[in-house]
Amino acid sequence: MESLEEPRFARSCFSSITSGGQRAVLLTADGVRIDAAYVPPAGSRAGERDIAFVVAHGFTGALERPAVQRAARVFSEFGGVVIFSFRGHGRSGGRSTVGDREVLDLDVAVAWARKLGFGRVATVGFSMGGSVVLRHAVGGSVDAVVSVSSPARWYYRGTAPMRRVHWAITRPAGRLVSRLGLRTRIHGEDWNPVPVPPVEAVPLIAPTPLLIVHGDRDAYFPVDHPLSLAAAAGDAAELWLEPGFGHAENAAPPALLRRVGAWVAAQAG
Repeated sequence: MESLEEPRFARSCFSSITSGGQRAVLLTADGVRIDAAYVPPAGSRAGERDIAFVVAHGFTGALERPAVQRAARVFSEFGGVVIFSFRGHGRSGGRSTVGDREVLDLDVAVAWARKLGFGRVATVGFSMGGSVVLRHAVGGSVDAVVSVSSPARWYYRGTAPMRRVHWAITRPAGRLVSRLGLRTRIHGEDWNPVPVPPVEAVPLIAPTPLLIVHGDRDAYFPVDHPLSLAAAAGDAAELWLEPGFGHAENAAPPALLRRVGAWVAAQAG
């Protein structure tokens, strides 16, 4: 995995979407501009530079999406928060590679959190972002990892929602719909080489604390995905199978996000 010792900042300014926060454009190792925002710790933690949460959204998400904003607000109760839009999403540049080179996007967001002065950084990823945080954590550059609603393996088409996702990714008409309707620009070429699948990455994350969260009502990836991830990680991972929980950040209630925030605060210590 390519890495940056320090991100290059194309632009930095205060943002209206945060309260006392900061908006920046970050430049990845392969030259893609990433739209990012910093949300400072809330309440009694205001002004602290202890723990930062870097939130990696799911496919077709973006930092402006209400679900990402909700997660940022909850996590700010436990520390600072960096949210960003993956390449090809929202105001970020480039085109989505659906979990491959997005590792570079996460890497520059983590580096920005360090530059902001945080001594400990945790990554929290949802769906596509969940697979990205697992692969990124192999480098040992973070202090805790939470993967929510992640696939265990690539090319899964076992559910109707995932068959629709593959249509959007692989067909020109699907990519057009994604660009016009979902503000998601998708790269039209196949992976070459194919990145390491999440189930092969998780055994390499230890000793970094790892939490795998999945819902028993996930319409995209059934529970054999988190079970496979947990089995591959062994005792190095904690697994939460959440009754009634659906898929990723859009379905995550504040109570679950708050539990995740408390887990990170405890484990990253």
